[in-house]
Amino acid sequence: MEEKYNIAVGQSGGPTTVINASLYGVIREAVLNEDKINKVYGMINGIEGFIDGKVIDIRKEVSMEEIELLKNTPAAYLGSCRYRLPDSMQDSVYSLIFKKFHELNIRYFIYIGGNDSMDTVHKLSLYAGMTNSPVRIIGVPKTIDNDLIHTDHSPGFGSAAKYVATTVRDIVLDANVYDTSSVTIIELMGRHAGWITAASVLARKYEGDNPVLIYLPEVEFDIKDFVERVRQEIYKRNNVIVCVSEGIKDKDGTFICEYSGNAGLDSFGHKMLTGCGKYLENVIKEELGVKVRSVELNVNQRCKAALASLTDINEAILAGSYGVKACLKGETGKMIAFERKENKDGYRIECNCVECSLVCNQEKTVPREWISEDGTDVRQEFIDYVLPLIQGESKSVMKDGMPVYCYRKC
Repeated sequence: MEEKYNIAVGQSGGPTTVINASLYGVIREAVLNEDKINKVYGMINGIEGFIDGKVIDIRKEVSMEEIELLKNTPAAYLGSCRYRLPDSMQDSVYSLIFKKFHELNIRYFIYIGGNDSMDTVHKLSLYAGMTNSPVRIIGVPKTIDNDLIHTDHSPGFGSAAKYVATTVRDIVLDANVYDTSSVTIIELMGRHAGWITAASVLARKYEGDNPVLIYLPEVEFDIKDFVERVRQEIYKRNNVIVCVSEGIKDKDGTFICEYSGNAGLDSFGHKMLTGCGKYLENVIKEELGVKVRSVELNVNQRCKAALASLTDINEAILAGSYGVKACLKGETGKMIAFERKENKDGYRIECNCVECSLVCNQEKTVPREWISEDGTDVRQEFIDYVLPLIQGESKSVMKDGMPVYCYRKC
């Protein structure tokens, strides 16, 4: 009889609406392969929690009924972390991690995360190769930012795009209730890549509808030009809606949010961006003297399960399932990627594996040719790209008018 091993799964980085759907896919596929896989261990708070010994036996502590609820549960069920492994393979943390793998008879490790998480997968697979460890390590992508390269898109983006488009459309309707001039600036997530903000274009009901201006970080932002364009739009309509990425920056590379103060740094050395919408609100108020407000959609962009895309949920499950299959086939140091296959029957994707070394520490931005020449709008190519990703609605279990989620017992 073939020896059975255990599998470990962790979640890392900022959550998405469907990161738990990928976890569901991992668990379900492991259960289907119970002739090869014994226990399914969950890392509490990612690799950082694993180092501290925070591990649960998922199938022992969570019923299959609860596991089913993961498909529509937002946030990260296992908890997350923002922990960067040392660059030096000689650091003692690596031997500690693999010692724990050995003690728990873990042969397979699935890490669900974004760019920095793929860096973790890459480093652990390098150490495994250096020490001849049999542990196979696979990354399952997640990010609302859609900035992972070598994949058509990432689980989490479709739901974020659906939420943004829906919410911006609601704000547009709300702004039109009064017959007075006003400007609404909506700040959306996106550090260097404007995929989320670009999705606001779907809020338009007809050509020329709000939001009339969309600014992405891929194009340099000019304050004076911005004020003039808003001024021109106010002459055409009473209410002007503008969508901006949190990461818009000027020609010198300075983030607009830094104009009102210095942005702090997170544990990976990334600037923590927020406040460009508020800054621009004050600029318009001072320069144009009209009623203006700024709206920051903030964390709802990554956790609004009620507006999740069913396509996104199903693809997240597929990615988690494929990750387990890849491990069992002997793959390691790879990330699960999507390849778009569109034909007369419509949109579909296929999964494949790409080297994490080619993915980590890089960012995929919105193609310049998908952005208008003046940098204030997005083109039809983006709309054609994103529309298939937002199709279908979440089918959450409801009780007493509220969604039923899978909660981890502390």
